[in-house]
Amino acid sequence: MGDDSKTVAEIAQLYLGNILYALEMAALSLDEQNKTTDAAFYRGIARKLAEARGRETKSR
Repeated sequence: MGDDSKTVAEIAQLYLGNILYALEMAALSLDEQNKTTDAAFYRGIARKLAEARGRETKSR
C-alpha cells in the first residue's frame, strides 16, 4: 500500500472481502453475547456494502 493518494472508497473496494468477513465475525461474537440487535446492525452494514458492490459490478 505504498500509494498514499488512494481514497477511502478505493481502499474499501480493495479490501471489501476482508471488511465483510470482519463485520460477520463481529456479528457472530455479538450473537454469542445475546446482543442480537447489535449483531443485526453490523450485518446490515455488510449487506449494504455487498449490495453496493453488486450494483457497481452490474453497471460496468
